[in-house]
Amino acid sequence: MQQRRVGSTGLTVSRLGLGTMTWGRDTDEHEARDQLIAFAEAGGTLIDTAAGYGSGASEELIGSLIGDVVARDEVVLATKAGISSRQGGRSYDTSRGHLLGTLDASLRRLGVDHVDLWQVHIWSDDTPLEETLAALDHAVSTGRASYVGVSNYAGWQTARAATWQRAVPGRTPLASTQVEYSLLNRAVEQEVLPAAAALGLGVLPWSPLGRGVLTGKYRTGTPSDSRAATSHFANFVNPYLDERGAGIVEAVARAAEGLGWSALEVALTWVRDRPGVTAPIVGARTAAQLRGALGVDELSLPPEITAALDDVSTD
Repeated sequence: MQQRRVGSTGLTVSRLGLGTMTWGRDTDEHEARDQLIAFAEAGGTLIDTAAGYGSGASEELIGSLIGDVVARDEVVLATKAGISSRQGGRSYDTSRGHLLGTLDASLRRLGVDHVDLWQVHIWSDDTPLEETLAALDHAVSTGRASYVGVSNYAGWQTARAATWQRAVPGRTPLASTQVEYSLLNRAVEQEVLPAAAALGLGVLPWSPLGRGVLTGKYRTGTPSDSRAATSHFANFVNPYLDERGAGIVEAVARAAEGLGWSALEVALTWVRDRPGVTAPIVGARTAAQLRGALGVDELSLPPEITAALDDVSTD
């Protein structure tokens, strides 16, 4: 698999990342092992997780596989802090103390002494930005993280954080921003992507397949084994099961038919090769599904297909 630099840093990652949001909950140890094997065999290096995924279960599962399935120095471990589950709901805390305590817990679960990329999972108005960013500086200065980034920041938030880190020598520049980006959600093109390009941040798109909708699996209904059929993911998927989404999915399906590809390959290749994108994060339910995504490394969309998809997905 081809490698790309993360923004203007020296960090390189595979141009597809392995998403593990469901690991330890919907994805068990055996399936996770098969996915990691397939990913490593394809030359993948970037493994993305978060302390809030399954309340740490994802990190624990990854930790049990590192050193067994793949060597620690053969992967780029990326995790996030700032979102946690409390009393059945989600809690946001980007204070310095909470972030650093969460990082230490992540390191214990992962069984490593440092992560390669540590990201603030969410913006919060409850904590001064400079306090949040001070936690990133401390993580790097103490060797617990090699690079740092942000996630789910708006364009002005991204620019403010990145500019703050560059304002004074000794602060750690942001390496990346992780945001939702797909043919079904191109909102980041307005401000986030220009900010990232101007300030040297790599872009790591999550849900590059439109929360699974762009695979075409929902064209005729909701499969019983799909995420939309589960109580904890239905509200996550349903916003894209509308008339606009259906039109984009049909365009992707027509492009796939003409190329002899799958709809997944069309949608994933489109976002992978957007300007500024470093590596889409791909989460799969099975190793077979993941292998279908990994096959796009040899593919590139014809310019006329890219232009047609751009047109149909522009709001």
